[in-house]
Amino acid sequence: MLRALVEYSERQLPDSEPGFKTREVRWAIEVAADGRFLNIIPLGDGKRGQDQLRCPDMHGMNAGGKSHFLVETVQTVALLFKTNEDPKKITNTEEKHKVFVDMLREAAMSSPVLAPLVRALETEQEFTLVHKTLAEHKAKPGDWIGWRVNGEDPRENPTVQAWWREWRRNDLGKAAVDRNDAMKVADGDMLCLLTGELVKPLSTHPKITGLSGVCGQPTGDVMVGFDKPAFGSYGLEQSANAAMGAEATQKYVDGLNDLIRNHSRKLGNSLVAHWFKNQVPIENDPLAFLYGLESEEQTEAAALGAARRLLDSIRSGQRADLGENHFFALTMSGAAGRVMVRDWMEGRFEDLARNVAAWFADLAVVSRYGQGQAPDPKFMAVCGALVRDLKDLPAPTVAALWQTAVQGRPIPRPVMAQALARFRVDLVDKDQPALNHARIGLIKAYFVRLNPEGGKTMTTYLNPDHPAAAYHCGRLLAVLANLQRAALGDVGAGVVQRYYAAASQTPGLILGRLTSNARNHLGKLEGGLAYWYENQIADVMSRLQDNAPRILDLEGQGLFALGYYQQLAALRAGSKKTASEPTTD
Repeated sequence: MLRALVEYSERQLPDSEPGFKTREVRWAIEVAADGRFLNIIPLGDGKRGQDQLRCPDMHGMNAGGKSHFLVETVQTVALLFKTNEDPKKITNTEEKHKVFVDMLREAAMSSPVLAPLVRALETEQEFTLVHKTLAEHKAKPGDWIGWRVNGEDPRENPTVQAWWREWRRNDLGKAAVDRNDAMKVADGDMLCLLTGELVKPLSTHPKITGLSGVCGQPTGDVMVGFDKPAFGSYGLEQSANAAMGAEATQKYVDGLNDLIRNHSRKLGNSLVAHWFKNQVPIENDPLAFLYGLESEEQTEAAALGAARRLLDSIRSGQRADLGENHFFALTMSGAAGRVMVRDWMEGRFEDLARNVAAWFADLAVVSRYGQGQAPDPKFMAVCGALVRDLKDLPAPTVAALWQTAVQGRPIPRPVMAQALARFRVDLVDKDQPALNHARIGLIKAYFVRLNPEGGKTMTTYLNPDHPAAAYHCGRLLAVLANLQRAALGDVGAGVVQRYYAAASQTPGLILGRLTSNARNHLGKLEGGLAYWYENQIADVMSRLQDNAPRILDLEGQGLFALGYYQQLAALRAGSKKTASEPTTD
């Protein structure tokens, strides 16, 4: 996994280098050549800042921890604090500010382009203007801030970068002398786990950022770390237990941080970052079809059609480049300052396209109003169909469905049971929204993947020839419910609300009584409509004959639900009444 991240960084981030980091910078202080403050420049799109490459990073420095060089937070640079800030924190930040200015002054001796920055921070009038203007812009103390001198960013200046490299090299040398380094073996070198070369391993690794939305720390989380003696072995300390050189470490960290920023998607309480050996545009990305990124509202069979066209182009040789490609997907979250890897997948691009196409094909169901096929559901819509609110969705459930979609696995039985329970709740409670397409599609997909015959019997639309009696029991309940509605109108708690739960579990005990009572409803209808309903009941009964089960197990209840839903959609499609149908669940 880490090697794949290193390879991604080598292809996509050629400037990755120890001592530098990409940061989301929200502001820039613009100064003139003589150090006069000119303006505060907002960066980014208003929602997030601008990703800036090659920001000096103080990780691992002996004098570090007090302040980063050149690019720092608003709090450290301008001494801007939130209201009622802790006095101790203010004192510590004032010390960091002093270190920040001292480093700029030292660097300005070799890089005169930095001299205006020093003057702006050391001149009381100019510094006050910087502080006041940032407060007027409502900058947050934790926002990162950079500089502009005569319209140029000193961060990109080769002389400034060269000074930082030299300062860092000297500081690391001092740290090696001052530290009693228990990691040393032989001449201090170990085999790097990522490159196989002899290197001096880093004692601690830079942090992975961007996981705060999935239980991570705002300041970042460690992917590889050994901060307790119990985590070590063979007398090694810290990250010498997984020896990696500085350059390889920086590449995997930069690669993962870039993926989190630009190629990740939150799924429940986890974050999924995915990429390809050879990058592909979003219109050819099967996982984008799965997320539903190609459009806000997926139209009927849009994702399925796109996945099938992509798969056909690979198989026909038109897109041989994609056929030779590979995908990688990393599912992660934060856990007590560490990166928790929940899942790791890699494989052939063609297999991914085939599995995503199969996912949408297996989920395909008729629209609840019978007007064609329902829109392809986004992945999180499928997950959300299992719970009342997404915040109640367990992370293991999301992970199981993700593996099912990407790797073509069967639908787990507990997932189908959960979908069936929600389906039953929504039917019994009249205040619930209309029947959920993703939920019934998930129940259908369970049977499609349960056995080789599932794909033949579980069709998108009503299947009058289905071999299971449980399926026809569900059909019969749908016909009887429609008959009651036609005869009596809205009676509040009707047949479905009163009897669905019992009928779906013990149809042999319930459906006979409901069928007998149907005669009363038929008597209230006009001749033609009564005759039509008699034919509908007779058709279902001919399929069922005397085989109504007394008790249904979980699979039987799932078939009952599918029979009910598909028969209901067929009845609605044949009704003279018109109904407008929303495009999404």
